[in-house]
Order: sequence, then C-alpha cells, then structure tokens
Amino acid sequence: MLEGGEVGHSLAVEGDVELAEEIPFGHKVALRDHERDEAVRKYGEAIGVATEPIRAGEWVHTHNCDSARGRADGANADAAAGGGRS
Repeated sequence: MLEGGEVGHSLAVEGDVELAEEIPFGHKVALRDHERDEAVRKYGEAIGVATEPIRAGEWVHTHNCDSARGRADGANADAAAGGGRS
C-alpha cells in the first residue's frame, strides 16, 4: 500500500477490493483469494507461498505467506516459481 489503509477502505484494481483488516503503509494486500500452498505474486512474479487461505482484502505478510526471497537455503523458491508446494 502506498499509504496505510483502514478496515472497509476500498481499492480500485480491476474491480474493487475492500480491506478486511488494517494494512500498514508499504505492505501487501491480497487482490484475490489464495488457497493454502498457492503461489503469491507481486507484479506478476512469485514472491512466496500462502501458508493458510488468504482472502481478497487481507494483509499479506509473514503470518500467512512463506517468502521465497531472502532465504539462504532457497526453500520455497521452486514452489513459488511453480505455483505452489509439491
């Protein structure tokens, strides 16, 4: 988010997405529903894997997305690139 968002704030992105919770400045918000083990994408690039269902409007962060970036062991990099975990 380019600015913090409060619950109920509406975003116009190929339709409307209503925030389901507070989203801190600079953080990611799900624009559509994601199932557990599904790749999470930012600007079309897989950045991680959902560790639990993520609904449109929810905050996407470490509590529900296992990041494929910044891990020295490379864990989840293949899963994220391929669309989910094996």
